[in-house]
Amino acid sequence: MTALNVLGTALLACSFDPLTGFFRDGCCNTDDHDQGTHVVCARVTAEFLAYSRQRGNDLSTPRPEYRFAGLRAGDRWCLCALRWKEALAAGVAPPVHLEATHAKALTVVTLDQLQAHALPAPQTPA
Repeated sequence: MTALNVLGTALLACSFDPLTGFFRDGCCNTDDHDQGTHVVCARVTAEFLAYSRQRGNDLSTPRPEYRFAGLRAGDRWCLCALRWKEALAAGVAPPVHLEATHAKALTVVTLDQLQAHALPAPQTPA
């Protein structure tokens, strides 16, 4: 069964470089083992990375033991839906790729909230 995004269409990949997703498959796929619900595909910002570090989740520092190079502003990453919601309340929510954000995000945030922070949809060649 194909996973759906928040728009009700097939879930697109979020990032292969850096390789993201709970399953490290490039997509914000999830299942019952994903207790963090890593389903919001965001383009992280310096403000969000600083906020996340302050909240105890340092996404910027490389962790070679986990084959994690650390994120930089502009990288796309599957974020925990609750962390994105916290960042929204703090005024530092990073922009999201709706087509690559898993429908399960809608159990935590609204489509209106995500759309207010949406990046333009990728253009397909004519």
